[in-house]
Amino acid sequence: MGASRSVELLVDAFGRVAQAVPGVIEGLGTAQLAWYPGPFANSIGWLVWHMGRVQDDHLAGIAESEQVWIGQGWADRFALPYDTLDIGYGQTPDQAHRLEAGADLLGGYYAAVHERTLEILEGITTDLEFDRIVDPNWDPPVTAAVRLVSVVNDVTQHVGQAAYVRGLLDARM
Repeated sequence: MGASRSVELLVDAFGRVAQAVPGVIEGLGTAQLAWYPGPFANSIGWLVWHMGRVQDDHLAGIAESEQVWIGQGWADRFALPYDTLDIGYGQTPDQAHRLEAGADLLGGYYAAVHERTLEILEGITTDLEFDRIVDPNWDPPVTAAVRLVSVVNDVTQHVGQAAYVRGLLDARM
């Protein structure tokens, strides 16, 4: 049985973001990736890292599996001054501004997260699986479908923000 239309649409949505990431980070050094345009703004590096962390965390929750961040050793490779399970949500500007990572590391992590995302989506064999409650801590409880749409929304916004910051950075150079 092939993928449902819903899964095909999600694969396309996540694929568009994954295709955009390299263009946002390529050719930039660590200092450029860490540059932020104002005291309360985020850097390109932080935005790409955060996109990966949210997608990794939330899809691992849907699949009830280990995050790529931990299972594939990305947390150790990044060696960030954050808790291992931190995804960036709720960080202060000072915390966000501490992220320093090169384009190869950021791009590699996001690519690994995207690959795992596709594996998880391929495991959804019926649209009924989208109705499964994945987070009962909300009212109403969050279904797999709601969580997936939320992640698509989040990463789409953040890749756009990263592209915008890249434009600001390029204008300065």
